[in-house]
Amino acid sequence: MRVLLTFSINPDKGDQLIKEGRIGETMASILEDLQPEAAYFTAVEGTRGGFLVVNMEDASQMPTLTEPLLLGLGATIQMQPVMTPEDLQGAAGEALQQMGQKYG
Repeated sequence: MRVLLTFSINPDKGDQLIKEGRIGETMASILEDLQPEAAYFTAVEGTRGGFLVVNMEDASQMPTLTEPLLLGLGATIQMQPVMTPEDLQGAAGEALQQMGQKYG
């Protein structure tokens, strides 16, 4: 299952990593561990952050996906399942059609 991880870096931790010159290596290490399908960096809720699209096979992977961000960046995280257009046209679209017929 694809999951969108939205994260905000703790401002104090981010400042510290930048001043120490370690923000790049920390983020590179996190990305290497998480192997995101996509990664975007931007302001999130007024602070440094970003969006990562990762694959999660099982709920037991949640700590593996979140702890690098929590420990490495002091991040606040939100996780949300997401679909691609292909997912929506395939099995999800069929399920929606069935639900519409049954409940609509």
